[in-house]
Amino acid sequence: MAPAPDVTVVVPTHSRWDLLSTAALPAALRQEDVDVEIVVVDDGSTDATADGLARIDDPRLRVVRHDRLRGVAQARNAGIAVARGAWIALLDDDDLWAPWKLRAQLDAAAARGAVFAYGGAAALDEDRTWVYSLPPADPDTLASVLLQRNVLWGGCSNVLVRADVVRRLGGFDERLFQLTDWDLWIRLSQAGSAAACPEVLVGCIAHRRSMLLTTEDPVFAEFEYLEEKHRTARAAAGVAIDRRTFSRWVALGHRRAGRRGRAASTYVQGAFRNRDAGSLARALVAPLGERPAGWLRTLARGRSTQASPDDLGEPGWLALYR
Repeated sequence: MAPAPDVTVVVPTHSRWDLLSTAALPAALRQEDVDVEIVVVDDGSTDATADGLARIDDPRLRVVRHDRLRGVAQARNAGIAVARGAWIALLDDDDLWAPWKLRAQLDAAAARGAVFAYGGAAALDEDRTWVYSLPPADPDTLASVLLQRNVLWGGCSNVLVRADVVRRLGGFDERLFQLTDWDLWIRLSQAGSAAACPEVLVGCIAHRRSMLLTTEDPVFAEFEYLEEKHRTARAAAGVAIDRRTFSRWVALGHRRAGRRGRAASTYVQGAFRNRDAGSLARALVAPLGERPAGWLRTLARGRSTQASPDDLGEPGWLALYR
């Protein structure tokens, strides 16, 4: 049997071969200075995914096939179950990585004795044009902040985690769909220390098939479940969950999907429930589309074209994917 790899990359996918073949697979296969295996969990795809994967002649690639759609949490857990690496890197099928992403995170975790690691992330348009970059959250305050809101930008594509730890925690909560990542980050941060890489290592593409933009599932019910699940930890930390930020995030998903009426309605409800005047202003602009909403964000930040002090700029490695 071949020696175990340093890292197993787990990639769930469902009928998105055009994205998987041009984003996640190239990102995982071009990782430098690290031994990897890539476990693609084909979650009941009905497009060209199965045939496309079968044509790839690379011993690092393994495929787990579900005959029917089971959902992203079950798909990720299936990949975690068969992973042979001491570390597991999670990667969504439509996201991108710097070629040194895994090496940088392994080194950062080793230096800090951490059980998981993450880095900065870039937001990209559907054509992979860079929009902005966000720095990583402070690992020293991460456990407390995560109990309030999700601050690990880049979602599941950002995190590298020790395989034994994520298995001990039971992997992803399969009762959740939209908030599976936030829930796991809370549990990881309670289980051990984190390490942050300061550079942008992940590129997240906003497109009309993004999970946040396409789902109509009851995300607020998931939020209530998550609040109750971690109520004891939140009380011990002396913090409250951030309802205002979450409500705005849901409305933003509707807006970017073109559901302007749903976006406006969500903003209005959030404005009254959370006493949030900013959401009321967003509700007035949401029916007009993305560009006026962008102007509102600029005014709210009190700047025009001036760069944010936290802006990490466009990473040069994005050119590899264009």
